[in-house]
Amino acid sequence: MTTGPLSGCRVVELGGIGPGPFAGMLLADLGAEVVRVDRRERADEPDAGGPGDVLNRGKRSVVLDLKHPAGPAALLQLAGRADVLIEGFRPGVTERLGIGPHECLARNPRLVYGRMTGWGQTGPLAAAAGHDLTYIALTGALGAIGDAAGPPQIPLNLVGDFGGGGCYLVIGVLAALHAVGRTGVGQVVDAAIVDGTAHLLASTFGKLGRGVWTDERGVNQLDGGWPFYAVYETKDGRHVAVGALEAKFYGRLIELLKLDVDPDLQHDRSTWPELRRRLTERFAEHTRDEWAAVFEGTDACVAPVLGLTEAAAHPQLAARGSLFTRDGVVQPAAAPRFSATPSSPGPAAPPVGADTRAVFRDWEIAGAGALLDSGAAVQFPTDSR
Repeated sequence: MTTGPLSGCRVVELGGIGPGPFAGMLLADLGAEVVRVDRRERADEPDAGGPGDVLNRGKRSVVLDLKHPAGPAALLQLAGRADVLIEGFRPGVTERLGIGPHECLARNPRLVYGRMTGWGQTGPLAAAAGHDLTYIALTGALGAIGDAAGPPQIPLNLVGDFGGGGCYLVIGVLAALHAVGRTGVGQVVDAAIVDGTAHLLASTFGKLGRGVWTDERGVNQLDGGWPFYAVYETKDGRHVAVGALEAKFYGRLIELLKLDVDPDLQHDRSTWPELRRRLTERFAEHTRDEWAAVFEGTDACVAPVLGLTEAAAHPQLAARGSLFTRDGVVQPAAAPRFSATPSSPGPAAPPVGADTRAVFRDWEIAGAGALLDSGAAVQFPTDSR
């Protein structure tokens, strides 16, 4: 039995990559019962299932051939018993398979049908291929990240896939579920990475409109353009992050660095080239960890830049259990946290198709035996359960 604020909520996730599985993982972390419907071919992929398949933890796995004559009808049965269905195909794919919003909502009028795409369901690029990088490029986000003298820097796929994509799909699904509770009527959630990424830029666009942000990278308040909000290399070739924007934090920074600098001139831009030079030289005098010891727990807003494998051991993250290790795999704990309905990450992702029989039984899918006999559905391993 799952726990968390979404306990009792049933979710069908049509297997995909990136933001869709991330959204499914987040819903599972919140307590939903998430059934991932996969293609048979995914069972042969070496990274499918098990501790390293973090985006599919806490889910159950069903293999269903949606191109088999009996496949779509079986999927519609699942949709009829679900609260949410999420899919990440290009626009029109589920319609061609006979499992689009029209068919699913006809079967289950209370269903929330979540659609995750890069460009959205409409617009001139709706049918085009893309990835995180292409989506954030067109929103302006990519062009705003990086040094003034260099090319745009790729922020992993955090901004597009997971920030503007998966998180916004979950926000939309939760809002639509709330509406179902009030109206009894389900609906389609059109979550596009370009929409979500543009929405994440609200503050930046606001600054641009007020004339306090320049449409160039590496020259602004939050992109490394200000010397007291930047990253500096240390003696050992590592780095520290400095975020001393407010006057009192900047004053503490100067004090702990023992720099002969007038803190009242913080916003005198004529002093910035010299200030940056001095900060660069000062941080280069000691190692990253030596500086971390100097600034730990102070209000100077300085932190060591940690590697992924270092982060879990940091006292702050360790105290909160923000990251944990399962079977040798470091991964994030469930977030956010709840006082009355605590949530937790579910078990490691099962082998692909390991739950087909059990899900068909638990969800009372009619004709389950015939589906398995015909090859429309597959149980892996074939002799389990």
